[in-house]
Amino acid sequence: MTRADIQRTVETIWRIESARLIAGLARIVRDVGLAEELAQDALVAALEQWPQSGVPDKPGAWLMGTAKHRAIDLLRRNARFERKVEELGRELEVRQEIAIPDVDAGDSIDDDLLRLMFVACHPVLSTDARVALTLRLLGGLTTDEIARAFLISESTVAQRIVRAKRSLVEAHVPFEVPQGAERAARLSSVLEVIYLIFNEGYSATAGNHWMRPELCEDALRLGRVLAELAPNEPEVHGLVALMEIQASRVRARVSSSGQPILLLDQNRSRWDQLLIRRGFHALERAEKLGGALGPYGLQAAIAACHAGARFPEETDWERIVALYDALAQLAPSPVVELNRAVALAMAFGPAAGLELVDSLTDEPALKDYPLLSSVRGDLLARLGRFEEARSEFEHAAQLTRNARQRDLLLERAAACAHPVRASGRDSPAPAPAPRATLPSWAPR
Repeated sequence: MTRADIQRTVETIWRIESARLIAGLARIVRDVGLAEELAQDALVAALEQWPQSGVPDKPGAWLMGTAKHRAIDLLRRNARFERKVEELGRELEVRQEIAIPDVDAGDSIDDDLLRLMFVACHPVLSTDARVALTLRLLGGLTTDEIARAFLISESTVAQRIVRAKRSLVEAHVPFEVPQGAERAARLSSVLEVIYLIFNEGYSATAGNHWMRPELCEDALRLGRVLAELAPNEPEVHGLVALMEIQASRVRARVSSSGQPILLLDQNRSRWDQLLIRRGFHALERAEKLGGALGPYGLQAAIAACHAGARFPEETDWERIVALYDALAQLAPSPVVELNRAVALAMAFGPAAGLELVDSLTDEPALKDYPLLSSVRGDLLARLGRFEEARSEFEHAAQLTRNARQRDLLLERAAACAHPVRASGRDSPAPAPAPRATLPSWAPR
């Protein structure tokens, strides 16, 4: 292998192994920031040594062993320990850790990954910090990759990560999986972070692209890992089901030129049937574990209604309305109501949906939400009120920060001068939630 081949191999191994490596080290040194530094040191050592010695048979074990030896060296010199006895005692504990024969296998590594998920998504951190830290530590993304994904500067991402690590240290956040009532609350935070990552990939907030599929892949990978680590949590499987089914439509949601294709216009033969089957299986698992579905499970059930329809006309919109009714009872939100309005319009006609949409126009959470005006514009167009519809589409175009969405909305506004084009099959489906409210899925 050439040096370039070795470097590509190292990068691939790092993306696969980094989360488990950092998780295992964090259990030893009890400091996520320090664990990442030690893991990076091991990566540098691999880049230096593997071109000469070759890639080891167990590269993950090599990286873990190298990093643990460096941890021992560091703890020997560490002046932060108040007493030498404590330092020596900790060193002995680390020596016991490194004596584990296979550092890549066993329940301890799985436990470490679960601990790292809970730490990275700790509520002491802001939502932005949790997302950045999760992608960095568990997703293996570089600060540059995170910055490009969210259209922010690399320095901003780096600062968020540094501040997040400092906050965890200052708050004395333990490297552990919470128990009892705290576990449920903390698990909700973990699920929210994974959802937000997927949602940003599925429907980009800003920029020139309708989607960022790589973020969907990262979130789905994290969700699948979490489902393996917490197999008895129904909402974990509910979220995985939701992401699997939504991800099945990624290829059908854009044209070859990158233009958005809305749900009713998508070529359903391009939907990924394997992902749909995986989603249905995860949804079935959630139902068996929890009885009544939670918020993510209900949204997955809504997505399943679309996935199970071979043609748009076969969609069971009345069932979708009933599922949104249940979601509104369980987790009320203006965005859930907006989605419910779309389902009502599809099931019982645009007037039924418009009545509910009009009741939401004064909701503070929807004040700058472009899809409120977009949905209202669509319903007005379907009722033949084209001038009002044009105004709504133009207003929505002013609010959005996504160039592809803006182009679509302006196209809809222009089409209002031609009624046949304005009220056709491209009516928008439910919208994804703003960041401040409950997630609500857009099967678009």
